[in-house]
Amino acid sequence: MRKGRMNSAFGAPSPHNAAVTSNLAEEQRKQLCGLLGNVELTLLYKASVHGYQASAFHQRCDRQGPTLLVAYNHSGYIFGGYTSVDYAQSGQYITDQDTFLFSFQGKIPVSIKLNSGYNARIDDTGVPNFGQQLYFCYNNQPLVYNSGNSAFSISTGTMYGNDTQLSECEVYKVEQSSEVSTEEKPWRNILWTAERKDKLMEMIRNHKPVVTSVSRVRIVMIGPVGAGKSSFFNSINSIFMGRITSKAMSGSAGTSVTTQFRTYPIKDGREGKLLPFVLCDTMGLEEQSGAGLDIEDISSILQGHVPDRYKFNPTAPFQPHEQKASKPASLKEKIHCVVYVIDATKISLMSDKLQEKLASIRKKVNSLGIAQIVLMTKVDEACPLVEKDLQSLYVSSYIKSKVQEVSSRLGVPVSCVLPVKNYSQELELELNCDVLLLSAVQQMLNFADDYLDDVGQVEYDDFL
Repeated sequence: MRKGRMNSAFGAPSPHNAAVTSNLAEEQRKQLCGLLGNVELTLLYKASVHGYQASAFHQRCDRQGPTLLVAYNHSGYIFGGYTSVDYAQSGQYITDQDTFLFSFQGKIPVSIKLNSGYNARIDDTGVPNFGQQLYFCYNNQPLVYNSGNSAFSISTGTMYGNDTQLSECEVYKVEQSSEVSTEEKPWRNILWTAERKDKLMEMIRNHKPVVTSVSRVRIVMIGPVGAGKSSFFNSINSIFMGRITSKAMSGSAGTSVTTQFRTYPIKDGREGKLLPFVLCDTMGLEEQSGAGLDIEDISSILQGHVPDRYKFNPTAPFQPHEQKASKPASLKEKIHCVVYVIDATKISLMSDKLQEKLASIRKKVNSLGIAQIVLMTKVDEACPLVEKDLQSLYVSSYIKSKVQEVSSRLGVPVSCVLPVKNYSQELELELNCDVLLLSAVQQMLNFADDYLDDVGQVEYDDFL
């Protein structure tokens, strides 16, 4: 089955746009279709052929349903936007929750959602615009113009290299494919049922670490600022409390909200017993040296030397008490599973410095033989298809490509990358979200058991 076919201009041309061909490469088309779901794209308008005038755009694009605009500039950038609402020259302000801008970062298109409280565009007789912020074919010329409005949080340098001269502008009609999307074979199997949620909760409640001296599995969360480490704890806590909670401080500040090393045991309900795992929250990683979590601090955390509520100092790593440092911590005090938390919307934008930091951490964790998993958060923000329906997560080719990219960048197997959606703005629990989050916890416990099984065997051998 082909996912996201191209009509008309890619095969036999229609009389309306005879001999007009698309500038989109096949791989780029596939990636954009991955963002939109199981769709077909039909080329309606090509500025170099039909003209950069607003009238030429409206003649070919009005009342065509959802459309995708793709612009190209002389610096090689490919970027644009999607709207699900017809162009109709109505003069009305358009509300469209599905609208987004995108820009190719390497081979991958990164989508940018409309900020809350803004209209998607004004549906006038002028050139196509998004959020009355980004105007294409501005002044009927091969130009893109940013008005400075705040409808979308964009960097023009990242989006189009600050090169406003367009070499081409195309608009495609977006239609759901006649091939039924539910026939798509998921690239990972999961049961999205209440029964599955109940079973996962029961398995987690009854989990017993394979080494008897360890009563609770210790899982540490490591990742860049704002990736969702604290939000993951709040989400798991919410599921077992049966309501949305906010125990760990979370947010999206430029610098880390978490400044202490925190160990969070989780109760099975308000009056329930403690669950058999502890989530450890750390300060966020930052690019520059002397900021964020220090590599030496991570080493001390892994080996069980850092106490709860220890306040991090980015300029001076943790110094364990000499007497305590001279003897190794017991196995139950050490970390049994390391979870890297990575924001799906920022994978392609990860700097070399941050990637190097993560590689240094992985090298240290590898040397200690500790189990490792990657939690890929904000999947709904990364892919509009998943935002509409979380159950489409494992049929989204775009999310699959993100999982593969994380695997490649961090050097972990694809099977160790778990896409999730944390609770952030919700006021009620949601079944699909719960199933994903609980599945991730269960996998962490399984991986921790593999590690404990190994070190337990080593300790047994040493004893003999």
